[in-house]
Amino acid sequence: MKISARDRDEFREIVWEYYVHHRREMPWRDDHSFYPVLVSELMLQQTQVSRVVEKFHEFTTRFPTIEALAAAPLADVIIAWQGLGYNRRAKYLHEAAKHVVTHGQPRDVDGLMALPGVGRNTSGAIMAYVYDQPSVFVETNIRTVYIHHFFASHTTVDDRDILALVEQTLDHEHPREWYWALMDYGAYLKQSDNRLSQSRQYKKQPPLEGSLRQMRGTILDLARLAPIDIASIPAELRRDERFDPACQGLARDGLIVIDSDKITLARV
Repeated sequence: MKISARDRDEFREIVWEYYVHHRREMPWRDDHSFYPVLVSELMLQQTQVSRVVEKFHEFTTRFPTIEALAAAPLADVIIAWQGLGYNRRAKYLHEAAKHVVTHGQPRDVDGLMALPGVGRNTSGAIMAYVYDQPSVFVETNIRTVYIHHFFASHTTVDDRDILALVEQTLDHEHPREWYWALMDYGAYLKQSDNRLSQSRQYKKQPPLEGSLRQMRGTILDLARLAPIDIASIPAELRRDERFDPACQGLARDGLIVIDSDKITLARV
């Protein structure tokens, strides 16, 4: 879709107008250097902003620099991550920190995508928020804004079509704040006009209750307290059909170590 300069300017005016009056305060906006942005971007993957703000303060107090995070045992990082879910992100962040300390801070998309847990859209976000570069990326709030304004009558919208409009409407003079504005406006729109189901790439998060993900979280929570003897785990939990696959998956992901009778958080 190609839009006119007039449509582009009117769209920008709507987004900027909302931002001027309803800008959200977030700690990674106050300090948009590499480390806080990296932490926030991995935390924000599949997690609500309200939950991330609280954990961000705790996490960056425990690990105030990327060097401190890289030097910490993985077990300490997993413990600090508690409450955010999708715990592989904690391991990715730990590995990313070690990579940066060893190889230096990446300053382009290819370098960022070499970091564990950082894909195309996360790398684009980091380029915009850290380096104020006019990168082009999409995530849920951005999808919401562009579907609302340009694809309201479409039932299936591909990210490629959204990205084409993101590129056309991008404010090249103020990319960092432009994306902040899009994010805040998208968060507002989702409250009353959430059209994410119209996105081809959007996948609704399955219910936690009764899921393998829930069992993984339960096992990790037990191991966070201390190394746990498998025999001491309640029998009803061990008999649950999800228990063995969850343990195997956590071990495969490098989050726990299982010996013959004990589960321990991984420390590497």
